[in-house]
Amino acid sequence: MGARYIHKKFRPNDYKENRHKTYKMRNVLIINSYAVNGVALLLFCLFPLKGNCQGGEDAVNMLVKMGFTNVGWSENEKERIYVMENDAYRLQGVGIGKALDIIQKIGLPVRKSCRIIFLDNNIPQISLNYQPMSIDTTSIVTHADWDISYKLGDVKQLRQIKKRNSSLFKVDIMVYPELSFKNYIITQIYQVLTNFSPAVEVSLWKGMKFIGQIILPLYNDGYGRLCSKVRPQFFEITQNVRLPYNIWGKFAIGLFNNNRYGIDMTVWHHFSDEHFTIEGRIGYTGQNYWDGFTCYYGTLKRLMWSIGASYYLPCYNLETTVRGAQFLLGERGVRVDVVRHFRYASIGFYAEKANGANSNGGFLFQIALPPYKYKRKGYIPRVDLSNQFGISYNAGNEKYYYKEYKVMPSDNVMQRNSFNPYFIKSEILNY
Repeated sequence: MGARYIHKKFRPNDYKENRHKTYKMRNVLIINSYAVNGVALLLFCLFPLKGNCQGGEDAVNMLVKMGFTNVGWSENEKERIYVMENDAYRLQGVGIGKALDIIQKIGLPVRKSCRIIFLDNNIPQISLNYQPMSIDTTSIVTHADWDISYKLGDVKQLRQIKKRNSSLFKVDIMVYPELSFKNYIITQIYQVLTNFSPAVEVSLWKGMKFIGQIILPLYNDGYGRLCSKVRPQFFEITQNVRLPYNIWGKFAIGLFNNNRYGIDMTVWHHFSDEHFTIEGRIGYTGQNYWDGFTCYYGTLKRLMWSIGASYYLPCYNLETTVRGAQFLLGERGVRVDVVRHFRYASIGFYAEKANGANSNGGFLFQIALPPYKYKRKGYIPRVDLSNQFGISYNAGNEKYYYKEYKVMPSDNVMQRNSFNPYFIKSEILNY
């Protein structure tokens, strides 16, 4: 029986059958290995897109860590929207470029448009919009692929975004260096006055800010006894709003510079062709002066107004403004400003002519002060130099006419241009 058993085990038919089963099992193993390899290859191909497939929360976390305020995001079937305010970089163009780097790296949606809206004291200023093509991959998006404009897109979706790292009730102590000089005396080249003027600035609610400033004299040669005393200058509240159709407004009440107190309102509009802007301003103020911390004021009020238009030439970042105005002494005239904007400075000249006054003119400049990056820790007051330092030189030596006032210490040509879409575009391409 043993021989018959052995013969049956190794007969040719059984051998072929066993071999067929063995090959079948090997084929199954090979097919399974191909399936595993295919899945692995698919995962490997998708791995580089991990950052692009992530939600906006990762980008928001990174931006908050960098110091941006009022940061949030939202998404619908058409686009992803981010909102934020640059509170980490002194230069808006540089700060916006840094935010773009983060969003391009980890925050872009796949096959969907992306919009970034930048705020100023919680008021929307400009939007950056990226529209992908069907053949695009988000891994090759550059700063040049973003369109920049004053248009905000879906405002309803914007209002529903929950923001992190709020700027409300955070205190900034900004130190403004001031330099004044005049040459009215023949026997002396210049009379000079230098001050350090710290200002407390607090964001109270959306668009609202309180500003209080003290003047600390450092050197006074020829500017009188009162200019040698520590005294207040600005003490006010301002409210900024954005209205439909690219209209902005600013209202201020309190103590301004140039010894004025009262109310002031400015409204401006950017046209669809964003080269052009029109602006109107009206103020009703009285005169005051400080003897130390004792304030003397007059009851006579003056109406000051202006209306004008500006044109922006992007290839040179050159801004030309023409205004008709009634100045503080009641004289009416025309003023022309031509200013070229650079990353760290704005430089230009002006000319003006009013009835009853000689023609006047001069040059002006603003320089961005270092450091160019700063952070705050929670609600601890942040102390820093002002964003810019500037001088307006009166070449015509006019002492009485063409007088105006500022409603904020930070109001200057460089600050007003900081959210210009053409200027921001040039900055993010070269920062």
